[in-house]
Amino acid sequence: MLTKFLFTKIDNNSLIVFRVIFGLLILLESVGAIFTGWVRDTLVNPQFTFNYIGLDFLQPLSGNGMYYYFAIMGLLGFLVMIGYRYRFSMSAFTLMWAGVYFMQKASYNNHYYLLLLLCLIMMVLPAHSYLSMDVKRRPEQQKIWMYSWCKWLIVFQLLVVYTYAAIAKLYPGWLDLSFFKVLMGSKIHYPLVGDLLQNESLHWFLMVSGIAFDFLIIPLLLIKKTRKWAFVAAVGFHLFNSVIFQIGIFPYMSLALCIFFFEPKTIRKIFLKRKPLFIDGQIEKPYYHKVVVMLFAMYAIIQIALPIRHLFIPQPVLWTEEGHRMSWRMMLRSKAGMIEFKVLNHQTKKQHSVDLNEYLSAKQRRVIGSKPDMIWQFAQRLKKQYKDQGYQVSVFASGSRVSINGGPWQDFVKPNVDLAAQPWHYFGHEPWIFPYKKESK
Repeated sequence: MLTKFLFTKIDNNSLIVFRVIFGLLILLESVGAIFTGWVRDTLVNPQFTFNYIGLDFLQPLSGNGMYYYFAIMGLLGFLVMIGYRYRFSMSAFTLMWAGVYFMQKASYNNHYYLLLLLCLIMMVLPAHSYLSMDVKRRPEQQKIWMYSWCKWLIVFQLLVVYTYAAIAKLYPGWLDLSFFKVLMGSKIHYPLVGDLLQNESLHWFLMVSGIAFDFLIIPLLLIKKTRKWAFVAAVGFHLFNSVIFQIGIFPYMSLALCIFFFEPKTIRKIFLKRKPLFIDGQIEKPYYHKVVVMLFAMYAIIQIALPIRHLFIPQPVLWTEEGHRMSWRMMLRSKAGMIEFKVLNHQTKKQHSVDLNEYLSAKQRRVIGSKPDMIWQFAQRLKKQYKDQGYQVSVFASGSRVSINGGPWQDFVKPNVDLAAQPWHYFGHEPWIFPYKKESK
């Protein structure tokens, strides 16, 4: 059964077409990040970035280095699109995108994580075996088939993403529409649709349809009778997100991934009319089949486990952010925070407030108040700065408060705790965060 599921030879039309679209999209993402000012605002202007804890060596290149960095990624995207030295091009882009992903958290987005996973997957898939410069250079590499695990790996990843996204929405802030009131309230200035987005009936529709779409889209795409209607729904869903929320290439990436659910002959008719259709369906275990099974199983376990790790942490993930990243908690809550840092100099016995404008960009100032890991990292940075000047200091958070979905402000970080002296618990709860008061109204 497992052998048939993973090692049946199937037509590779979907993978070949997706490679071309994928290459184009990562090219546009890279170049677009430069011209929209994302690189400037996120990586160039800030004095430093909040990297993932433990990866402190990951900091942006100086001067115009990050512009060149993204230009190179754009070039690699183009090479992926045309299938030129595909393995190298895809691997290099993956490495460079991983660097961007792990070097900054002020602009964290689950979609960036999805792109990283898709890059890792595309690295190992034979996406260059047809309609590529590699095949043109070496015709013996051409194939019109792939093993079925290539398709099911993509389908599995999408099932994980949408299922966990649906489950995460089953919480009061989504079900009582408080999230939508805050989110859509920020869109009231939109021309033509700004007032419409404030309509409560629309909020109810978005609440119900968001859960239903995430739960059902993959099963409905897998069923032949419902596939076309599911794809129509996906087009509407993702175009709405693209227009209203401006989330870059990712609605179009999601639509492109739908190609793995359609029949090879349908794909051939639209995109690859000259390509022979593979209809053999033979089951054949390659010599490396045990490696495929082992890696598939390991990857599946990791992808299933990561999004539920927050269940083993005492406080709600919406409050502490512990276990939030890499868990597909997408477009789920609006969170605002306020904080003031105070530094106590042990030598002079004097205490002063820190002017965040001297250290952080506007984007970093907007998010640091509600992100415990960034609060801790900034305290460590202040500690190091004063240590380099010959001083020992303590760092405290004063007036730290957080509001979720426009709800009441609650105390967040305990003000009497020296954050500079606290260790970071990678897989646990930080005791200096106040408990969430569920009874607050």
